[in-house]
Amino acid sequence: MTWSILVRDPTTGALGAAVATRFFAVGALCIHVEGRVAALATQALVNPMYAVRGMPMLREGQAPDAVIATLLAADAGRETRQLHILDASGRIAQHTGSDCIAWCGHIRGADVSVAGNMLAGAAVIERTLDAFAAAQGSLPERLLTALEAGEAVGGDKRGKQSAALKIASNDPYPDLDIRADDHPDPIAELRRLHRVSLERFAVFRRLMPGADSPCGVFDRAVIDEIVAREGLPPR
Repeated sequence: MTWSILVRDPTTGALGAAVATRFFAVGALCIHVEGRVAALATQALVNPMYAVRGMPMLREGQAPDAVIATLLAADAGRETRQLHILDASGRIAQHTGSDCIAWCGHIRGADVSVAGNMLAGAAVIERTLDAFAAAQGSLPERLLTALEAGEAVGGDKRGKQSAALKIASNDPYPDLDIRADDHPDPIAELRRLHRVSLERFAVFRRLMPGADSPCGVFDRAVIDEIVAREGLPPR
């Protein structure tokens, strides 16, 4: 019922995930990203415990293939699940259970993993992968372009309802986390939300406390000055 893409920027180390489906609020359960750790997506018959149990293992430095093996071994419903992981070192592991609904499958490239099920066809994940590789711009923009390419060749074969995008670089919490939970054109709505985030939020987020700055910037005058200088004007 879903296709998703996990990516890593080899220059900055930033990790990202994006997902789209004909199902409500896909971003609430399916994609998980932690800076300097990994990006993970659980889909088909979603098992949220994959993230609950898997992210701590990835945080410890366990390899994605070992993490997936451990998670699947403990899950009697493993053949109804789809799971893929991309860690901060660029290592990828993927699983598509034999009972996932066609079309289903997964592919990978350098620093990118794409997986989907209940799709219009294999072209959905192929175009998603190719479009990301060819796209220009920031990591969120490239992920949006990739989702749009998959949607253009059919996406989820039942239609569209929700989509989500998450980026994390240095911190346990995301740089950007946007969702369209129930929308007639959810990927277009993500693109609009991304544009709105650049007006103020993206600048403010860089000034927040994090791994490299335990206190961040907390002088309101300084924050307002930087936002006014660097934020995009409202549209």
